[in-house]
Amino acid sequence: MNEMEQAIKELIIEALNLEDLSPDDIDATAPLFGDGLGLDSIDALELGVAIRRKYGVNLDIDSEEIREHFESVSNLARFVSSNGE
Repeated sequence: MNEMEQAIKELIIEALNLEDLSPDDIDATAPLFGDGLGLDSIDALELGVAIRRKYGVNLDIDSEEIREHFESVSNLARFVSSNGE
């Protein structure tokens, strides 16, 4: 597994208090919202703050690309890897 994907999974679990999940329970290609992991807009905000704090990535919530970045763990890992400190 990609190290950044693993780190993002761990961050999701920690930031959103999903103690009943392990990183192995999260499919890196499954949607984070809706039918996938089932996150909602509040979860997205909390996750965005956690990513900014941990990786120094500024997220433009008005950007149309933000939905694509938050589509899956894989997309989010690629985004953080290319935009982080």
